[in-house]
Amino acid sequence: MSRVAKSPINIVDGVNVNVTNESIEVKGKIGEMSFDLPETISLEVIENLIHVKYDETKQQSIALAGTTRALVNNMIVGVSQGFEKKLELKGVGYRAKASGKLLELTLGFSHPVKYQLPDEVEVETPSQTEVVLKSYNKQILGQAAAEIRAFRPPEPYKGKGVRYSDENVRRKEAKKAAGA
Repeated sequence: MSRVAKSPINIVDGVNVNVTNESIEVKGKIGEMSFDLPETISLEVIENLIHVKYDETKQQSIALAGTTRALVNNMIVGVSQGFEKKLELKGVGYRAKASGKLLELTLGFSHPVKYQLPDEVEVETPSQTEVVLKSYNKQILGQAAAEIRAFRPPEPYKGKGVRYSDENVRRKEAKKAAGA
């Protein structure tokens, strides 16, 4: 049995939910999203709660029920509050500059790296070494943050690179000189 799918999803004020047999549409003050439901999963709206209904005899249905519940909950949180990812740039001369949907990064390469953000993602650079990404879609936000981090992931010796603000980079000790 899926423990995640058993807990109902609370519909926050200001969020409109439209559930059909095969999809769900969620609209809020930040944006709107839709999701096609798997065949064995259905949603039931009772007052301000969404309950996930599934076939408890099939293993795939149990697994999809928990995933569906998490995705629908993320949709509701996303259109009402939004999500945010913070990235830090560590290294001499590493800088970030945002202009519209374009993020220009100086990461020690011979050329600046220009990254075009998806339409759903907004970017801010409070300082030259900080990048704040905001979106109502958690999946696209995480993908954009991962792609930016992949340009120069943190290395284990000096810790230089692009990292998430809450990321803990394990540092390695440098090699010792032989005979010393």
